[in-house]
Amino acid sequence: MVHMLNAIKLILGASYLKEGKMELKIIKNEEQYQEYLNLVDTMFDQQISPDTPEGEKLQVALLLIKQYEDLNYSIPMPDPIEAIKVKMKEAGLKNKDLVAKVGSKGYVSLILSGKKPLTLELARLFHRELNIPAEVLLS
Repeated sequence: MVHMLNAIKLILGASYLKEGKMELKIIKNEEQYQEYLNLVDTMFDQQISPDTPEGEKLQVALLLIKQYEDLNYSIPMPDPIEAIKVKMKEAGLKNKDLVAKVGSKGYVSLILSGKKPLTLELARLFHRELNIPAEVLLS
């Protein structure tokens, strides 16, 4: 019964939004967040064109969802050393490939094992060479 009521609510919400009767508001709690997610899902199923008034309302709903998620579901920064290792693997680089830019193979190993600190100069190097965002390297 609850699923049926939720389905009816979604369909009505989508039609109210389509007709301009539903007012979009800032999402303040998890229940509203779930309602917006369900509404957006229903609108996607209806394949609403972004160039229509309904499409614009859909875009606003998506922005409201993003705002709520940014405030309530923070994504932690990855470990800088792990980010370097991942980018090296993606680029097919080995520790020895960094020796010319960083120093000895032993020094590279110490950095990648976390036994030596990641200096600002090294952070700049990894940012430039491996395209790792500076905020990840400096976290």
